[in-house]
Formats: sequence, structure tokens, C-alpha cells
Amino acid sequence: MNYNKQTVTDVPAAGKKVLLRCDFNVPMAKDGSGTITDDKRIQAALPTIQYLLDNQAAVIACSHMGKPKGKWKPELSLAPVAKRLSELLGKEVVMAKDVIGPDATAKAAALQPGQIMLLENLRFEPGEEKNDPAFAKALAEMAELYVSDAFGTVHRAHASTAGVASYLPAVSGFLIQKELEIIGGALQNPKRPLVAVLGGSKVSSKIGVINNLLELADTVIIGGGMAYTFAKAQGGEIGTSLLEPDWIDYAGEMIQKAAAKGVKLLLPVDNVCAKEFSADAEPELYPAGQIPADRMGMDIGPETQKIYAEAVKDAGTVIWNGPMGVFEFPAFAKGTEAMAEALANSDAVTIIGGGDSAAAVQQLGYADRMTHISTGGGASLEFMEGKELPGVAALLDKK
Repeated sequence: MNYNKQTVTDVPAAGKKVLLRCDFNVPMAKDGSGTITDDKRIQAALPTIQYLLDNQAAVIACSHMGKPKGKWKPELSLAPVAKRLSELLGKEVVMAKDVIGPDATAKAAALQPGQIMLLENLRFEPGEEKNDPAFAKALAEMAELYVSDAFGTVHRAHASTAGVASYLPAVSGFLIQKELEIIGGALQNPKRPLVAVLGGSKVSSKIGVINNLLELADTVIIGGGMAYTFAKAQGGEIGTSLLEPDWIDYAGEMIQKAAAKGVKLLLPVDNVCAKEFSADAEPELYPAGQIPADRMGMDIGPETQKIYAEAVKDAGTVIWNGPMGVFEFPAFAKGTEAMAEALANSDAVTIIGGGDSAAAVQQLGYADRMTHISTGGGASLEFMEGKELPGVAALLDKK
């Protein structure tokens, strides 16, 4: 896939109406008060918005929130986002009452250069997730240029991420440009050695990533729940640990593939275990593959932490996706904490692939010591799998 795409700085935007796809899928308070509990995604969109406004574009921002599944759900309205965005920009954000209805189209038609409006939740319309050409065309007809800046949704071929590019010149905003340059660069021309750290609970969800990274990386580190399926593939005893029986053979094949390619595949040598899956469970240490029948693995052990930290210390590039253990329980978060600390202390280009690893790094206060924290969990995973991302493929290639 070509990652070298035109950006908002490659096309004239002055005086034009610009349809800007943002990721304003922010967490809201559960009490229905309309309070945004974390506005990081709104803040992340500001550089592209500000650039367009400074360059006298009329910005028609749009986003989804939650999963309304084509129905109007007032609790998933973007009105609180418009309010917060207005506070951050220090100017009015005109809120439309619909998406492509009479209110949105009238407000878009009246919008002047240097002004910004926000359409209502795209997923209120069934045509958004179906990538319905008529809906995409109606969105596109409000504008003269399309700017995509929602990396978290580029792996989905929806009307606002891919469909509109059939009707308007399509370029990336600064957020997507950064993701493409950094993750794309790490996959295409990494500073070596390239170390991939893969955690999380399931082998099945990381299959494509493991397979693709065994082609590219010098070292692949496996942690999290999926390590027990690998341990089983090697004939180990894993007690009641998480296991995907259907993937044991595949894990074995990956071990063989790594050996054949000369890639170092590092698996845990010790595990912190417990009798039950609970925050209060007593942590016990066992060698990997020697977990008693009534115990489950919950984290990588101290010896594994040392080996993994050593492996990233001299890396040129590290890509990390997925925690090393049950990160939400403090007693079983030490492996993930040790990995975050090792990356923070490394001189490598460090890329955190969104999701739980990003949350871990942020909670531990290491965010500013990482080169890049991806804004899209699912999108960054598919990117690392080498899959074509519809929302990126739809953008114009650099000339």
C-alpha cells in the first residue's frame, strides 16, 4: 500500500468549503449530563482545524460517536463536542441539527471562510456504515475538498472515510500524515534492529500482525494472555490460563517460521499466576510451562521482564501493541509497567499501537517519552498486518 499521500498543505484551501472527517468519538459521563470525560481526541484534531481556519477555509467537521446503528439517539449527539470544540478554539462552532438534512445543508451553504460547523453524528444515518454512494455524495455536495484526519476509522470503508473520496479531491490532515509517516516508516524502512512487542489476550486477534512482523522484525516478543497458547504449542503445562486450542498448531508454526527466518522469538520464561481471575488474588511465581493445574497465568515474571527490557534496550525501533499481563489488576500489572519503563528509557524510535498499551503508557506517565502513540487501535493493528486501509487508499497520492 502506498503511504505517501497528499496532505492538507499540498492543496489550496483558501475560500473553499472543506469536509473534515475527525475522530470525536469521545467518552461521555454515564449520567446523561452530556459531560465529556476525556477530550484528548478533540484536542488532537485542533492542529488541522486551526490550519484550515487560518488559511480561510470554511470547515464542515464531521465524526461518529458510539454505535447508534443508523438510529437517532439523543445521548450520542455531537452537541457536547461542538461546545467543547468551541471552548478550545475560542470561536463559535455552528452545530447542525442533522447530517445531510435541510438544517446541515443550509448551514453549510451559509458558512463563510474562517468559520467552522459540526454535522450531527454520522452514524445516525444508516448510509454511513454501509458506505452508501447516495449518502457519500450528499455529504460531498456540501464541500469542495475532503480532508481525512480520523486515523481510528481508516480501516473501515464507510461513506465518510472512503466513499466521499469518489466525489471530492481527498487529502490527509496532520494526524493521519503523522501516523502514515511514523508507522509506515517503521514498516518500510525501520531503524534496526526492529523489535516488535506483542501482548494482549488472544493469538487469534494478532495472527496477521505476528505473521507480517516475522517478515520484517529482527526480534518478536510475545507476552499477555496469548503467550500461554505458545507455551502449550511447546508442550508446556499452563493450568487454567487463557488458551485458544484452535490456535495451538498455528503458534507452533510461528515458532518454526521465526527459527527459519532467523528472527529472535522471545517467549516468557516465568509467569506470575493466581488461583482465580481477581484483583485480590495472591500472586505466585512459576516457571513458564510449569503452571500447576489449578493456577492461571496473569502476568510475565521478573526474569522475563529483565530479558524483554534487555531486548528493547539496544533496539533501533520498537513497536508495542498489547499489555504483558492483566494490566487492570495492580498486582498483575508489573510486566506491562516494566515494558513501558524499558521503552521510556530506550533510545529507539518507540511506537505504541493504540488501545491498552497506549492507556498503560499514559497512566504511568511515560507518554511524553514515546516517539509516537497511535490514535487508532484497530487501524494501527491492520496497518501492522500490512493490510490495505480503505480510508488511506482513498486519498490522493503525492505527485
